[in-house]
Amino acid sequence: MGLGSEGDAGRDVDIGNRDPNQTPSPFSSLRYNSPFVQVCLIGLVCFCCPGMFNALSGMGGGGQVDHAAANNANTALYTTFAVFGILGGGIYNLLGPRLTLLAGCSTYSLYAGSFLYYNHYSHQPFVVFSGAVLGVGAGLLWAGQGAIMTSYPPPRRKGSYISLFWTIFNMGGVVGGLIPFILNYHRTDAVSVNDGTYIAFMCFMGAGALLSLSILPPSRVVRDDSTRATAVAYSDTRTEAVEILKLFANWKMLLIVPAAWASNFFYSYQFNNVNGLLFNLRTKGLNNVFYWGAQMLGSMGIGYLLDFSFKSRRMRGYFGIGVVAVLGTAIWAGGLANQLRYTGGKSLNELDFKDGREYAGPFVLYFSYGLLDAMFQSLCYWVIGALADDSETLSRYSGFYKGVQSAGAAVAWQVDTRGTPLLSQLIVNWSLTTISYPLLVVLVVLAVRDEDSSEDGESKIAMDEQGNGVGKTG
Repeated sequence: MGLGSEGDAGRDVDIGNRDPNQTPSPFSSLRYNSPFVQVCLIGLVCFCCPGMFNALSGMGGGGQVDHAAANNANTALYTTFAVFGILGGGIYNLLGPRLTLLAGCSTYSLYAGSFLYYNHYSHQPFVVFSGAVLGVGAGLLWAGQGAIMTSYPPPRRKGSYISLFWTIFNMGGVVGGLIPFILNYHRTDAVSVNDGTYIAFMCFMGAGALLSLSILPPSRVVRDDSTRATAVAYSDTRTEAVEILKLFANWKMLLIVPAAWASNFFYSYQFNNVNGLLFNLRTKGLNNVFYWGAQMLGSMGIGYLLDFSFKSRRMRGYFGIGVVAVLGTAIWAGGLANQLRYTGGKSLNELDFKDGREYAGPFVLYFSYGLLDAMFQSLCYWVIGALADDSETLSRYSGFYKGVQSAGAAVAWQVDTRGTPLLSQLIVNWSLTTISYPLLVVLVVLAVRDEDSSEDGESKIAMDEQGNGVGKTG
C-alpha cells in the first residue's frame, strides 16, 4: 500500500514549498495536514475507543459485581495484545495508518457488546473471546498511535504533543465515567450497570473507528517549519519480521522493559481493589471522571517539564524522571497507608461520594493514582520518542513497548483473579515502578542526544535532495 501520489501530497501541503526561514502563520498549526491537527485526531480516535474502554474497566469488573468474567477477558485481551503490540509496528509499516487504525478500532465495540450480552446471560466464553479479539485490535491501534505521536511532531516539542494527545485521550475516560454515573445515579443498591451504559460505550467506539479514516500518512504531514514527518518506505513481511526480532536484542528496548511491564500492571489493583472495592456503583463512575481528569493534568504537567524546563534535552529527561520518581514514591506510600485499613480484601464500607470526610481520603488517593499513571506513561513515551525521529523505527519501538506492557497486564489480571493478597499486589506495583526510574536515567545518559538540531537538519536536507519535500525514511 502506498503513501499517496506526490500530486496528492502537493495539493495538501502548499506550505511545503515555503522558505524555511519565513515566519509561519499563527494559524499554520490548524492545517489539516499539520502535526497538531493529526495528533488531535488520533487523540479523538483514542478518546472514543480506548478512552471508553478505560472508563469501562475503571469501574472494576467491567461494571459487574463478579470480577471473574472481566478479569479473564482482560487476561485474554492482554495476552493477544502482547503479541500484536510487538507485531503491530511491522503491520503499521506494511499497511499504513488508516487501515491499521481502522482494523484496530473496529474491535472495541465487540468488547463492550459482550458485557451487554453478559448482563442478560452471564456466560463468560463470549466475553473472554471478545477480550482476545480486542487484544489484537488494541495492538494495532496503539502501535499506530505510538508511531504517529512520537514521529509527527517536531523533535523539540514531542513532550507537548504527547501531553496534548494524553489530554484528549483521557477526556474519553472523563466522559466515559460520567455515563455510568448519570445512568446509574438512582440505582444506589444496584451491583451491575444497566444496558444503556454498555450501549453508550458501543456508540462512542463505533464513532472512533470511523474517525480513524481521517488520519494522514507520514508523507503528507508538514510541520510549521516546512519539514515533513518522515515517510515510511513500506517494506515486506520478511523485513519487518527480522526488524521486530532484533528488538529483543536491542539494549535500548531491554532498558525500558521494566517501565513497560509496570505501566499497566497496576491497573488491576487500582480498578478492582481500590475503586471496585471501596465505593458503591454510582461513585465508581464519578471517581473515574476524576481519575481520568487527573491524567489530563498529569500529562500536561510532565509534558511542560520535558519540553521547557531546561535547554538541554538530557537535563529535561533527568528532571522529568526525578519529578515522577518523587511523586510516585509519595503516592504509593499513601496507597500503603490506605491498604492497611482493609488488608483482608474487604472494604470497611462501600463509600458514597456524599459521605464527606470518610470519602475524601480514598478519593484523593484514587485521583493521585490517575495523576501518576499519566506522568509515568508520558515520560516513557517521551524517552521512546527521543531515541529516533523516523516513523518506521518509532512504530516498532512503540509496538515493543505496548507488547511488553500488555504482557505485564495479562499477568496482573490473573494475579488478582487468583486472590493474591492486596498488600502483596501493592508492594509489587510500587517495586516495579521504582526499579524503572534508574534504568530510564541510564537510557537517557546513553541513548538520548542532547541537541535536536541535527534531526531538524537531516529532515531539511532530505527535502532539498528529493525536491518534493518528503523527509528521510530513516
